[in-house]
Amino acid sequence: MEPADADAYFGKVLRHSPSGTRLGRSQALSTSFMFLELRHKVEIHRMTGRVVECPIDEMNRPRGAKDAQLRIPPSEPEVGALFTGWGGELATCRKFAPTARNYTASKLMSQVGLRVSEACGLDLDDIKWDLGRFGKLHVRHGKGARGSGPRERMVPLINGADRTLRWFIEDVWGQFDDDRTRPGAPLFPSERKNTDGSARRVGDDALRNGLDNAVEAHLPGWTDRLTPHVLRHFCASQLYGNGLDLLAIQEVLGHSWIATTMRYIHVQQTRVEDAWVAGMERAAKRLEGLAR
Repeated sequence: MEPADADAYFGKVLRHSPSGTRLGRSQALSTSFMFLELRHKVEIHRMTGRVVECPIDEMNRPRGAKDAQLRIPPSEPEVGALFTGWGGELATCRKFAPTARNYTASKLMSQVGLRVSEACGLDLDDIKWDLGRFGKLHVRHGKGARGSGPRERMVPLINGADRTLRWFIEDVWGQFDDDRTRPGAPLFPSERKNTDGSARRVGDDALRNGLDNAVEAHLPGWTDRLTPHVLRHFCASQLYGNGLDLLAIQEVLGHSWIATTMRYIHVQQTRVEDAWVAGMERAAKRLEGLAR
């Protein structure tokens, strides 16, 4: 692999990929070649006559930082207004079942921080009502860290998620399919059918589009900004504001590193100021005591 190969890879194959993906691939290649240079440069030259040289140079190295984009979620009243309006729409919408499905999936994203891909991959059997105080979701297709593959986790149905799911399964799911005992029956079905007449699994585009349409209708100030991932940030911030510690939130979201979880926490606007005022008041009382 030479610089010309890297030019073609980043200029053609990854031309339209997100900047974070491009930068991550660049760093992976640089690390691999650094290892070869440090450990096997002489050996490779002896065997092949080629000198190991990193193909990533100043001309083709992607620019920018790999830090995650800051996604500040809407406030709790704003998200409440979204789901209140969306819930009211269920009584008059043309297609009740798909709208209720999209509503439920988005509600779970805001309540327990599911990724949209994780919601699509859930089966009915993944709901374990007998585990814990509220039941748990067995997320089998969680995102793995650094390409490690799916990372499973058990998500407790806290924050009202148990009520959301019970309503959907009891009042909505049967409008998609009539066989709840079928192995692999999806929790969130599609309107399309398999060859045997059973419902297919919904795709992430349907859930994303459902959220986009609801935001445009009921929270227009967040049009094109409130995504499933922003709802995940909202969930983390809300759980933290309600008293959950970082380790508990890390477990709910399925992060490998607590530093990642910390980037999902967006404290209320006055939280830092309130803490500063309280500290100043304590300091003033100490000074007053010393003066006496």
